[in-house]
Amino acid sequence: MDLYPSIDLLGGRVVRLIQGDYERETHYGDDAVAVAQGFAQQGAPWIHVVDLDAAKGDGPLNAEIVRAIAAAVDVPIQAGGGQVDDSALRAGVQRIVLGSIAVSQPDTVDRLAAQWPGRVAVGLDNRNGKIAVRGWLEESNQTVDEMIARYAASGVAAFVVTDIGRDGLLTGPDTEGLAAALAQTEVPVIASGGVSSLADLRLLAGMEVEGRRLVGAITGRAIYEGHFTVEEGVAACASSA
Repeated sequence: MDLYPSIDLLGGRVVRLIQGDYERETHYGDDAVAVAQGFAQQGAPWIHVVDLDAAKGDGPLNAEIVRAIAAAVDVPIQAGGGQVDDSALRAGVQRIVLGSIAVSQPDTVDRLAAQWPGRVAVGLDNRNGKIAVRGWLEESNQTVDEMIARYAASGVAAFVVTDIGRDGLLTGPDTEGLAAALAQTEVPVIASGGVSSLADLRLLAGMEVEGRRLVGAITGRAIYEGHFTVEEGVAACASSA
């Protein structure tokens, strides 16, 4: 399992939100490129970058920063938050995560996945199994199960499953929901939300359902607040390899 240390961007700053609430923001720095370089130097196999402004519909305000991060490190970048086309892929990002558009424009996701094999993931950001859109500000009528069924055979590279209720709270991952996702699809699944410790990472790395394991875990606040380093997290993710 790979560690995906996360850089969330809001107005150009590195932040973390609590349960996706834009009114509950913690500021962790102003130089996202330097943060990414630090992650890369510690051996991060991926870096997950989210444009929170674009996610809620304010446009790709942080697109230049995302491109700068991709240019500054040799580590592959996975970018989410308001992705609607392949511009980030053309700018050097290795993989994009499509969330809101996966609900509203499924044909666009199918087309991009076909044009960019292995480089388009679908984000399943959910509250109690219901998919949230527009930066988690709205709830759709789609469920995680329905979205997995829709995209399982569409050629997407991965599903990024985020339990919004746990995101940013350091309360532990949603193992039940992640196990259900693993049971439903052979498409790789990446866990997001709630990771608080090396023990959480080891738990996720050791999960196995019908012979399938998680391929990655995204974490942000636990790293920024010193619960573990990227280097320690990478080692924990490899503990069940």
